[in-house]
Amino acid sequence: MKRIAAVLTSGAMLAGTLLAATPAEATVGQNIRFATFNASLNRGAAGQLVTDLSQPGNAQANEVAEVIQRNRPDVLLINEFDYVPGNRAADLFRENYLARGQNGAAPIDYPYAFTAPSNTGVATGFDLDRNGQVGGGNDAHGFGLFEGQYGMLVLSKYPIDTKNARTFQKFLWKDMPGALLPDDPATAAPNDWYSPQVLDVLRLSSKSHWDVPIRVGRSTVHFLASHPTPPTFDGPEDRNGTRNHDEIRFWADYVTPGKGRYIRDDSGRRGGLGAHEKFVIAGDQNSDPLDGDSVPGAISRLLNAPRVIETRPGSEGGVRAAQDQAGANIGQKGDPYFDTGDFNDNAPGNLRIDYVLPSKGLFPWRAEVFWPLPDSPLARLNDASDHHLVRVDVFVPRW
Repeated sequence: MKRIAAVLTSGAMLAGTLLAATPAEATVGQNIRFATFNASLNRGAAGQLVTDLSQPGNAQANEVAEVIQRNRPDVLLINEFDYVPGNRAADLFRENYLARGQNGAAPIDYPYAFTAPSNTGVATGFDLDRNGQVGGGNDAHGFGLFEGQYGMLVLSKYPIDTKNARTFQKFLWKDMPGALLPDDPATAAPNDWYSPQVLDVLRLSSKSHWDVPIRVGRSTVHFLASHPTPPTFDGPEDRNGTRNHDEIRFWADYVTPGKGRYIRDDSGRRGGLGAHEKFVIAGDQNSDPLDGDSVPGAISRLLNAPRVIETRPGSEGGVRAAQDQAGANIGQKGDPYFDTGDFNDNAPGNLRIDYVLPSKGLFPWRAEVFWPLPDSPLARLNDASDHHLVRVDVFVPRW
């Protein structure tokens, strides 16, 4: 432990720089920067993202790539990156944008990528929103105009153990014990917004939940990626709010010994993560601990899970934005230093909804939100997305 402390102390003096392993570090472990970024690289039609990334020069993709290059994560989850089979869109983004320096930023190489199908746009065959019609995004397993819209992408400088990756795209919501199923307020029966026929097919994940094992030397870190539905765009039944709650709860159960026995992945394997496995949970959880529209306590259940370390990344840019934008930000309970999303000033205001949460057994030593102040030359990158990249530097021990 003394050797680890020495490495962490010397590493902490490198604030603001890309970490490189020292000889002492290499003997006991490695410093890794984990990050999540809802980059809004979704498009309104299938195939459009491939078209936009097929050559350099797309303005939004340039900005997103520069944000990544300026922050230089080693392992990165991108939310809202349309799913395209065969990593086609991921390959184009790496080749035409990340491998090319943007506005003086150094290129960055990610040899490894992981993506998988998303529930967005996948039809259920039922009128989930009860508007009298079957079809469209609101009646899909996850809101989407086409299959794979608003998907996810993991990029890594370290090998991904794809053979042992687990996806939970098809896990049914009703199979979660004590699921917080939405209630029809017009009836006396509880939790009855969805009929038994709907619940026999309706999946929990609005996109998917992924357990992506990353090989870091002799260690494996399970990168747990997800993007729960926003707890809005519904009615008094709160069907999206309750689902957001249970999508977040899924990871809390998965990483807590004894809680995840009910879980089954898409290959049929049951159970949660082993008690001694290391993990990092990452993603746009669409839930603020104190403000916004999510079910009270939704994200706190994950932040307070026994094996989760709450890292509390922040930025002075978030504080300044709340002051300048005012509106709903004025009456919020949460500290704007921790905000990650820049939303409508009237409602809900800016929120903390993007998270990078390491497990016990890892050693986080720096956590930041990339939100440049208005007088920074990088302030132009605040328009790359309505979310800001969140990064956490973690020491991964060798054992």
